[in-house]
Amino acid sequence: MLYPSVDKLKSQIDSKYSLVALASKRARQLHEHGDDKLASYVSAKPVGKALEEIAEGALTQVHQDESAIYDDEI
Repeated sequence: MLYPSVDKLKSQIDSKYSLVALASKRARQLHEHGDDKLASYVSAKPVGKALEEIAEGALTQVHQDESAIYDDEI
């Protein structure tokens, strides 16, 4: 069984696509820097740790201004 459950994750983040984007960015940060937000994790892999952080509310989605233009979009 998947831990944390998709239902618990969906209660924290509004869509599956946003969940995947947030978890992947956080997993990359964990892999490169090892900046843990929780005291202990069930999972040993960065993606699992990122999902656990989202489920516990230690990691939240930040809404960006849609009119902003970023360097990589030019």
